[in-house]
Amino acid sequence: MTAETTPTSGGYAAARLRLLTADGPTGRPRRAELARLTDTWLAGLLAEGPRPGRVALVAVGGYGRGELSPRSDLDLLLLHDGTASRQEIAALADHLWYPVWDLGIALDHSVRTLPEAHETAAADHKVHLGLLDARHIAGDGALTAELRTALLAQWRAQAPARLPELHEMGRERARRFGELPFLLEPDLKEARGGLRDATALRAVAASWVADAPREGLEAARSTLLDIRDALHLATGRATDRLALEDQDQVAKALGLLDADALLRRVYEAGRTIGYASDVTWREVGRVLRARSARRRLRTLLGSRTARRPEEERTPLAEGVVEQEGEVVLARAARPDRDPVLPLRAAAAAAQAGLPLALPAVHALAAADARLPVPWPAEAREQFLTLLGAGPDTVPVWEALEAAGIVTKLLPDWERVRCRPQRNPVHRWTVDRHLVETAVRASALTRRVSRPDLLLAAALLHDIGKGWPGDHSVAGETIARDMAARIGFGQSDTETLATLVRHHLLLPETATRRDLDDPATVAHVAKTVGDPVTLELLHALTEADALATGPAAWSGWRASLIADLVARVAATFEDGGTARAVPPVPTVAAERLAVEASRTGSPVLALLPRPERGPAAGGGAEDPATQDERDADAGPEPVGVELIVALPDQPGVLPAMAGVLALHRLTVRSAELRSTDPAGQGPVLLLDWRVAAEYGSLPQAERLRADLVRALDGSLDIAGRLAEREAAYRRPRRRLPQAPPPRVTVAPLGSRLATVIEVRAQDAPGLLHRIGQALETAGVSVRSAHVSTLGANAVDAFYVTGPDGAPLPPDDAARLAAGMERALAA
Repeated sequence: MTAETTPTSGGYAAARLRLLTADGPTGRPRRAELARLTDTWLAGLLAEGPRPGRVALVAVGGYGRGELSPRSDLDLLLLHDGTASRQEIAALADHLWYPVWDLGIALDHSVRTLPEAHETAAADHKVHLGLLDARHIAGDGALTAELRTALLAQWRAQAPARLPELHEMGRERARRFGELPFLLEPDLKEARGGLRDATALRAVAASWVADAPREGLEAARSTLLDIRDALHLATGRATDRLALEDQDQVAKALGLLDADALLRRVYEAGRTIGYASDVTWREVGRVLRARSARRRLRTLLGSRTARRPEEERTPLAEGVVEQEGEVVLARAARPDRDPVLPLRAAAAAAQAGLPLALPAVHALAAADARLPVPWPAEAREQFLTLLGAGPDTVPVWEALEAAGIVTKLLPDWERVRCRPQRNPVHRWTVDRHLVETAVRASALTRRVSRPDLLLAAALLHDIGKGWPGDHSVAGETIARDMAARIGFGQSDTETLATLVRHHLLLPETATRRDLDDPATVAHVAKTVGDPVTLELLHALTEADALATGPAAWSGWRASLIADLVARVAATFEDGGTARAVPPVPTVAAERLAVEASRTGSPVLALLPRPERGPAAGGGAEDPATQDERDADAGPEPVGVELIVALPDQPGVLPAMAGVLALHRLTVRSAELRSTDPAGQGPVLLLDWRVAAEYGSLPQAERLRADLVRALDGSLDIAGRLAEREAAYRRPRRRLPQAPPPRVTVAPLGSRLATVIEVRAQDAPGLLHRIGQALETAGVSVRSAHVSTLGANAVDAFYVTGPDGAPLPPDDAARLAAGMERALAA
């Protein structure tokens, strides 16, 4: 049918039916052809009717965009110049509307003059949005052009007030209809990430305030429109809700394998639109705040003297800075030469509670640098830091996922990405459930001695759901491969594989077996193997249930599982975590200890690579044994080795930790012990593993000079740290809510000292504060074992009283409680 042909109503109906049922164009071409066919029919109706003055027939909303789905409403505006009588306009309207109704087509219609259209748009936000897509069908084209020009100018002028209202409308829809990427029966139009949000992004672009990310957005919108077309044809109804009973038929109509493949396509499109919305509204907020600030500045200083303030850029990590409330790459950053940069930037953003800026995400995604396999230790630590950031992990992960960075880092992630879960207990897709489990696990890290393994197990526990068969069995193999890829040593990899394989063991046993039967407890103990794995499995079970949904966790279930865990823990003879034997001092450390004893002053050395000592007991080590130890240790540790030796004296630990904090060195691990190499008095030997937050390492002599000043009291470390914290504090910056610190007395620590265990969120100056608390309590630190796992500090301090003996139980409990209060302040 040509554009010049004017079909009758019967001809239009027949042509419409052929278009929608016969083999021919589908998707966007069919929607455009249906709109063109409808335009031609309506133009003919207008031409046949009376002409009372200047009139124009205008398509608005989805019809205005040329997007007619099979059962879509016709959104029409009859625009006139106001010169004709009301009766004449009514007659023309009846001539247009009744044929539409006679064909059973839903019609959303209005009749207005130009002033009435402006007035209605000003009063009704939804009307104004629909008119932004106004498109001329027939009649006086100049009238339509005048309407469009005036309404666009009005929209742009009112954008500072209208855009926040539009944003709030979207949030209200999300509260009512949920999030499109996670619903089993999603509303394709109203849910967050749906077609309504895509239309809102067009309105934002029309305001000239901000533009939406274009990559993939139009394809995502077309995907949802295609699915809605198939839904309309399958149900014969004008519906946007993809009900369970219709999904198989819609999937078949679209040539998809099954309903899961259909939902996965919906979820992918919804995520693209949802992420684009997040980025766009963040930019809208930034622009509107900047405009408001400039107006206030002009009011205060006058237009001639007001200048745009310089951009503040606050360093967060190597190659990563904060700017205007977002995390961006430093000007000197080189993504093509720094394969760890994506994880470092993501970890810094999540820990700071800030979003990753879109240009930074694009730069990281476009970089060719690839992480070696297994990952270096820094990459693993940054990855765990990202996972341990709590709820702020989610938006940063979504940014990485939207850019394809997650699957580039972890290829096996593609199997679970956007994978639906048909169990109504689950509220998330498989991949989002894994991330949410890590979020929940981050709040439980103080309960375990290996928070890094807890976070990794949380992310991997359902990884087998992308494969055939029992997902726990399949997941064990995949988790073992992924853990090795991430850079965990052999022992840790096996622990993670065990956690994934048996992540359902505790709830299934606690709710289905007799806990009074010794065989039940023995089976769990044999399966778990050791108390460290047991405490990890307990925390993982709770995190998994909490992330599943409200129906998966209850006080009753929690009490049953806790009872089972307590019974199993009692079967382990040692009753606690076995501690590693302190490493034998290296040759370099022994030399420094001798020098410190001889000079009576501190000496230190920075070693770029760790010096591997001989096996305990001396003598040559079998090469195969050495290979096993190296494989189990995993990749090279983060940072450099710093060895400090000095005569034993009070205040060494807080002084040295404070000096490191002043120089922006993060402590990845530390060992403190006492030795007497020359028989002339005890020498404290501190073996640190440190890394620069950003920039280069300080000179060893500078560290030594500051340590001497800290020990003699001429360097006020606490004051300097407080000044720097105040200088870098940002009122607008909302730090994530980390779990509170936990300080306990190890029940079976040592016969020679009291063991104080500290688990806390790693932060600049944390070890200095711990050392200060121990000094204030008047105890002596015989040895210390400090480790930083991701963003979690897990430390143990062997302390004695003034008499050199372990603390009495009551004193030890008071010390732990006092330290916990001090660290929480």
